[in-house]
Amino acid sequence: MTLKTSVTLCVVFFGAAIQSSCSETLLRNPKATVKVTDTLKQGAPPSQWKEHWFEHDLTVSRTFYDNNAAIYYDHNMPQKITWPNKVISDAWAYVKKTYGGFGDSTRVYAIFHKVVNGKLGGGHPASYFDESHDYRNVIDCGLDDWSKPTGQQIGMPIHELGHIVCGASHGVKGSPSDALWGDSKFMEIFIYDVYLHIGYEAEAAKVFEEMQTKRDSFPAANTQWFKNWFYPIYDKHGKAAVLNKYFELLAKYYPKKNGNEFDHDLNWGEFVHFWSGASGVNLKAQATTAFGWKGEWEGQLKKAQKDFPAVKY
Repeated sequence: MTLKTSVTLCVVFFGAAIQSSCSETLLRNPKATVKVTDTLKQGAPPSQWKEHWFEHDLTVSRTFYDNNAAIYYDHNMPQKITWPNKVISDAWAYVKKTYGGFGDSTRVYAIFHKVVNGKLGGGHPASYFDESHDYRNVIDCGLDDWSKPTGQQIGMPIHELGHIVCGASHGVKGSPSDALWGDSKFMEIFIYDVYLHIGYEAEAAKVFEEMQTKRDSFPAANTQWFKNWFYPIYDKHGKAAVLNKYFELLAKYYPKKNGNEFDHDLNWGEFVHFWSGASGVNLKAQATTAFGWKGEWEGQLKKAQKDFPAVKY
């Protein structure tokens, strides 16, 4: 498969927390170039920012900033809603602590829209690699109700932060795992972990409960990604450290083009190999429990072990 250079445009629907349906839109700049603009690294972020992507063309206003986050509202957002300030700041601080730096920016830029007449709903991310969003780490989210940090309202922005982790961590652009886990089964464990570390244990418990019965049709019918793959790995092999180790190993060893952009998507054997490397144990048995084990995966796994011998377990 060929890895697309894209930004994920998401509309999120929640049972309790984290289901989503997303489409991909090509970025304006297909190369993984990085440029630092205005006050990304230090000083105050701009007080206003003119959107210039997709159907977004509003001028949004900064309502809060600190060393971790710059929060922007459109003119329809109620100014009395302030919970995103701490939630986004704490979440991004945790992301940086757990997954390392994301370019020269110390901040994530979070834009919030109140949906009016069905416009600007859903969410999407961009990273410091992306010209389309002025080389900033960005989450852009729209709902008709932002009153409380629960369910979809807190889940959507955390979900989009997860896309920045998947697509821009450890200095490499792209998410070669998306072809396998979609948009994105990784977010279930990512959101769960972030909630636990920013003081939202009750929301984490909702995610955990929902995931006990959550089933997907890929890569096989009735697959339970969280229950049978991500949570056992997370629980037994280092919690957030094992999640980060997976992206670290990909960044270090998986093929790249243009210097710092993943060249192509993972196959299933490579996926199991790199997760095994992150965990320090062979996860073929866990993969069989979670997904079944197709005949071609055996050859893919053996080839991955040969192609990437530095990924050990």
